[in-house]
Amino acid sequence: MLKAVLFDFNGVIINDEPLHEKLLAQILVEENLRANPDEFREVCLGRSDRACLHDLLLRRGRVVSDEYLTGLVARKSRYYQQQLEALEAVPTYPGLTDLIFKIRVANLTMAVVSGAVRAEIEWVLNSLNLAQYFSVIVAGDDITTSKPDPAGYLLAVDRLNQQNPGLALRPEECLVIEDTFAGIEAGKRAGMKVVGVANSYPYHMMQRQSNWAVDYLSELELDRVLQVFLGREKPEVKD
Repeated sequence: MLKAVLFDFNGVIINDEPLHEKLLAQILVEENLRANPDEFREVCLGRSDRACLHDLLLRRGRVVSDEYLTGLVARKSRYYQQQLEALEAVPTYPGLTDLIFKIRVANLTMAVVSGAVRAEIEWVLNSLNLAQYFSVIVAGDDITTSKPDPAGYLLAVDRLNQQNPGLALRPEECLVIEDTFAGIEAGKRAGMKVVGVANSYPYHMMQRQSNWAVDYLSELELDRVLQVFLGREKPEVKD
């Protein structure tokens, strides 16, 4: 049965991918390197800032220490929070709060699994008054790998079980909500079923990759998903 819903953060909870692209380009310029607008989707979308910056620098022949890379990630995070604080409202997606309400009514546990910096995730969730609904946050600070590696999703299961041993959660009892190919692959490699929401890629591309695909979070029929987990319906898209 379905016991937990694990949300990606960037591109699912907050509509901030254009901001990330802008700030990554700014970091490159500050490092006296040329930004390439075609690289963001190829190298960074769905991956942690650390992995993204590492690969962007490596492509330009720049090899840096872990400590230096940590400094770049921290600098970008400062810029990110400054940009969000200057906005009148946090940019999110239609249907998010309604979906969270439906998940709560179904008595399902929720967590966030993201390569984003923890401080960013916590700031956004608090600003949206959603922090209290997520039992666990697995952030980029917690893992050394990036999606499509499944480590973040598996760590979320471990932490949810530590928090509530009676839950006895297994990966196959989790539903992942993702917007990128790397995230979908990470969820599947963790042994979980995945909803692909077409916030970053077109619906038909999400449909080919995920167990379910929706254009908007408001279109996710949680009742039907629950029936699939109970074995009463087949998934919309095969693994």
